[in-house]
Amino acid sequence: MSAPVLEVKNLKKHFASDGWLTDEPPAKAVDGVSFSIDEGETLALIGESGSGKSTVAKTIIDIHETTDGLIRYQGEDITNPIRRQVETIRSEIQLVFQDPTSCLNPRRTIRKTLLVPLKATGVPREEREARVSEMLERVGLTDEYLRKYPHELSGGQKQRVNIARALAVEPQLLLLDEPTSALDVSVQAKIVDLLADLQEELGLTYLFITHDLSLVRNFADETAVMYLGEIQEQGPTEELFESPRHPYTRALLSSIPVTSAADEAYRPESEPLRGEVPSPRDVPSGCRLHPRCPHATEDCSMRQPDTRHVNDVAVNCIAYDDDTDGFDALLDAANTTPGDAS
Repeated sequence: MSAPVLEVKNLKKHFASDGWLTDEPPAKAVDGVSFSIDEGETLALIGESGSGKSTVAKTIIDIHETTDGLIRYQGEDITNPIRRQVETIRSEIQLVFQDPTSCLNPRRTIRKTLLVPLKATGVPREEREARVSEMLERVGLTDEYLRKYPHELSGGQKQRVNIARALAVEPQLLLLDEPTSALDVSVQAKIVDLLADLQEELGLTYLFITHDLSLVRNFADETAVMYLGEIQEQGPTEELFESPRHPYTRALLSSIPVTSAADEAYRPESEPLRGEVPSPRDVPSGCRLHPRCPHATEDCSMRQPDTRHVNDVAVNCIAYDDDTDGFDALLDAANTTPGDAS
């Protein structure tokens, strides 16, 4: 059996306080994240803003130096990579950012923008023009866009150019960091359809980072739910949507806007979370969700939940730590426990 395309084990990225005179604790942006992605598959990493999703991607691609943990690409350790590995990362792992406008040089035509990675990775001069046209065609744009500047393109067209630029060096793995969040809803679906077509055509592997769960259900093979630097629940997307087990997952899914009875059927019953996401410099004790969880008990503030597997889903919640009946038992306990455990 071949190794996963990407394997992350106990990844941590802590940011020290700004300024040498401050004694603030480090921000635990990513604090023990583990997952793997097999060839040709998509893992969706979802969660609220500030949960650490983008930091995971930037640490994988070495924009941020790893604090601790292990990153393997095609079985090779690329944690804090040495020089020869940097070249591999630049050619085989590409990051598509959230805002397509800020990623394009306004003074360069689309042709020049797409030529930059080809030159940087040593593609022979005689092959570059053909490669540029090929990549534009793959993302649904014609050669007439080669002479245009970014300000002449719509948001969706700019993101297609960004995807084309990522594909120009023939990567195996794309890290998609909120690639549709800056686009109109009507355009988002078209970009997701494009990514699905490219994956099937080119055999690409995706880490798809988003806070929009409505995009995930029909796109990702597996989904990991992240909160305050940790993964709370992870498993096959269909099972996670049909039977969410962690209170945080249930709260996220219950907040998805619905437009049909079929969508409504996916929404679990859940009370809304309380308050805001705490600072990663001051993470709560025990379960990190307990100050916001409407079902928290006293134990939740005192015990760090272990990862338990229920069918094919891994879940971090003390409701599953003692071989109980899971979330239903947690609800019963919360309803009979006096006071506020937060």
